[in-house]
Amino acid sequence: MSTNIPAKPVRSSGTPSAEIDGVVDGLYVQIFANLLFCFVFLFLWRQSGVVYFKFWALAWGAESLALLFTGIARISRSTRWLIPHAFLEFAFALSLVAAARAASKRPSVRWTGWLRLLLLLPVVLLVVELLRWNERYALFQGVHSLTMAVIFFGSFLAFSMGREPTRSVPGNLFRFTLLGLSLLYLHHSWAYFYISHTEPRPWWLAYLDYLHFYTLALQTLLAFSTLAMWIQHQQDRVTEIAADMDLLRRETASRQDLDHLTGLLNQANLSRRNETPFDGVVAVCDMDEFKAINDRYGHLTGDEILRNIGQLLRTSIRAQDEAFRWGGDEFVVLFHNQSLARGRKRMTEISERLAEFRVRGLATLQVHFSWGAAEGGNQPLHVALEAADREMYASKRARGYHRGEIS
Repeated sequence: MSTNIPAKPVRSSGTPSAEIDGVVDGLYVQIFANLLFCFVFLFLWRQSGVVYFKFWALAWGAESLALLFTGIARISRSTRWLIPHAFLEFAFALSLVAAARAASKRPSVRWTGWLRLLLLLPVVLLVVELLRWNERYALFQGVHSLTMAVIFFGSFLAFSMGREPTRSVPGNLFRFTLLGLSLLYLHHSWAYFYISHTEPRPWWLAYLDYLHFYTLALQTLLAFSTLAMWIQHQQDRVTEIAADMDLLRRETASRQDLDHLTGLLNQANLSRRNETPFDGVVAVCDMDEFKAINDRYGHLTGDEILRNIGQLLRTSIRAQDEAFRWGGDEFVVLFHNQSLARGRKRMTEISERLAEFRVRGLATLQVHFSWGAAEGGNQPLHVALEAADREMYASKRARGYHRGEIS
């Protein structure tokens, strides 16, 4: 059984030895480029700990070794070096797929499943050996190129038809580079199968001696499109984290502005608006004889009353209106863009609803509040607030609730 790679036909441009030297020189260039890719991604992996970069370093390292074995096979004309070459090319393709899967946003995709395909490679190589395909270099390369075409096309389909296919510019570039590599390897496969049955090799297939330069361009594009896709993914994550932090800040600020007992806005929130012009109606209400209720029935009962007052105010105003707990038993309601007459009517309705309220277990205890209202008139809020407060105290005195007794 012959174990030598047959010499290629001599062309007018040089001798077979010169042809081999030119091909090997081209391999040196690509090996250097692939090693550069390998060290770049290895550095990124060591710095970031991201598994995506680890697989890219693995892929380019495997490709560098595969090309090294290709050069040895061409120089020695021995097919025994094609077996490790095929294995490393297979590992290169699967490492690229694993890297793409590790960079995917889809948590359901498991790149480890693709690596299990490496277990099938010894079976493929055994079949190749049994059929003695490695006796003919062109036939071996045809089988290898067809295998790579299938791998890259399968990666293209998996990436394009997933549940959440990437439609970004880097993602589209990555997908169509996979497709381009698949078509390129398919063409290589056809060419090698053709020349395996044609002697001598046609002159128009001489470009196959330099196919590594063609694949290098697409592989480089694949590497940097995936890197761009990963960078975009990281930018998206930064944007998502920033949005989450902004939401958290707003929620924290909102909680700081809330009165935890009543669920209304608190006094600090109202104080920040004192100098802000307000157009609408300001209503101030104060519980009648609330201190006496606390003294007789206890603070738990008083807290329950305040909670129910808060619930009453929240459910009695419009979405654009606001209710505040101003002090211990004082409340403020801002009716935005309302006339004074309409605001007074709304407060009367709220007072009537409160008169129907009964504390659980104390059916005879009635709860009332006194209130006053004033029109904002686009003046600073504190002006209308003070006017409404004065009216509220005048109403309280008129109703006889200034004596500190429970009626």
